[in-house]
Amino acid sequence: MADKIMIVRHGEKPEKDEDIHGVNPEGEHDKNELSTSGWQRSGALIRFFNPLHGQFIHPALAKPNAVFAAAPSGHIQSERSHHTVKAVAESLGLKVNLKHTKGDERKLAEEAMTTHGVVLIAWEHKSIIDLANVILGNDRSSPQKWPDSRFDLVWVLDRQLHPTSWKLTQVAQMLLPNDSPKLL
Repeated sequence: MADKIMIVRHGEKPEKDEDIHGVNPEGEHDKNELSTSGWQRSGALIRFFNPLHGQFIHPALAKPNAVFAAAPSGHIQSERSHHTVKAVAESLGLKVNLKHTKGDERKLAEEAMTTHGVVLIAWEHKSIIDLANVILGNDRSSPQKWPDSRFDLVWVLDRQLHPTSWKLTQVAQMLLPNDSPKLL
């Protein structure tokens, strides 16, 4: 069983009203990809979740031994969740589990909760709420809205003494210049 599940929103994405584009790993414009800021966050997350000397910026954080991300599917072809944590997984010698798609939060939560150790999940912000509600077992233990403008938070869910009881801690990443220390 998982002792800890850490959830991040995928990195920054293209903006509709501005001239900020998504860029694929080959450097080509791609609306389903991370923006350049999203790629910067992806790189910065490597040492955030896998620090060189084991010194995490917050005591709630831990080195993951399993990494999940939303897989592209049907009408949602976004690679943002996958590319946000792919480099973290590679730095730990892991592969990203892409078995679940947006809308599959219950099955993802069930698999994450039964995975041994520490789990990291990158997901779409509106569906992170659903994911957390399944793990926490209610909709009162976490915020029920994730602001569209926030890419810089980690929700850390720690298993409590009772095996079905979890506690939420929020951690501000503070990795990029516009990151905020404000929690939800």
